Amino acid sequence: MNRPDQPASAAVSDEALFGPETADYARYRFGLPDAAVHLLAATQHGVPAPVLLDLGTGTGQVPRTLLPVLHRLVHIDLVDLNGAMLAAARDALEPVRGACTVDDFTGAAHTFAPASPGRAPTLITCCRSCHWMSRPEVLSMADRVAAPHAAVAIMGDGSLWTHEADWTAALRELIQSYLGEDRRAGTGGTYAGPGRSYQDDLTDSAFSEVSEHRFPVSRAWAPEDVLGYLRTTSFARPALFAGRHHEFEAAALRLLQNHAGGSVLKEDAVFTVLLARRPGGDA
Repeated sequence: MNRPDQPASAAVSDEALFGPETADYARYRFGLPDAAVHLLAATQHGVPAPVLLDLGTGTGQVPRTLLPVLHRLVHIDLVDLNGAMLAAARDALEPVRGACTVDDFTGAAHTFAPASPGRAPTLITCCRSCHWMSRPEVLSMADRVAAPHAAVAIMGDGSLWTHEADWTAALRELIQSYLGEDRRAGTGGTYAGPGRSYQDDLTDSAFSEVSEHRFPVSRAWAPEDVLGYLRTTSFARPALFAGRHHEFEAAALRLLQNHAGGSVLKEDAVFTVLLARRPGGDA
């Protein structure tokens, strides 16, 4: 699983990037496959009081899907640069957290420090957000704060930009006709191409025992939902279109409706989980 975007500094994924699209992010981003959720829960077998540290939590998809499966969670730390995302995550967790306590940390993932002693994370997750982070620094932080038998999970499934289908190819071309050939990323940069893999980063870290788990997923998109999803991406968010976003969305909807032919648009993806521990760290 290679990084999908150029690494970003702490200033990139902030309120200017995703703050205005928080509601769309919660509505249009797909959650984790059930099999991946059960894999994460299984890492906590035998852990008496599991603690989750979710990096780049966004609107809290990981803890929201994990709580109903891992009922023994006693504490969750949410980390994100975006305050609006963190507020949405806390709101989403409130009805389902039960006795589990929740803290949030606004800042770059590698600067995280637990608010209270005695809450060393036993599971550290990073879903669809690791490409924004300085991964060696994040993994060094994880080594400092994690429990001895902690598991680290880096997860993702690409995006509609990388998915290969007739309708996604046509959509990419339309985006490029407005924003240029290079894929946009962050607040002002462009995609730099794949670099060092997540596997290599993990292997060179304290969490060098790595296993890869791949879960095929099939999705059906309504054309209108694709537009909602695009508003949450760094490559097609509204602010990039310099006043032409409504024009773009009208053109994109026509294109997507033509490809859907009165039905839905199909996406067959693979959700990949890289599960890592320190050597000899199986619980």
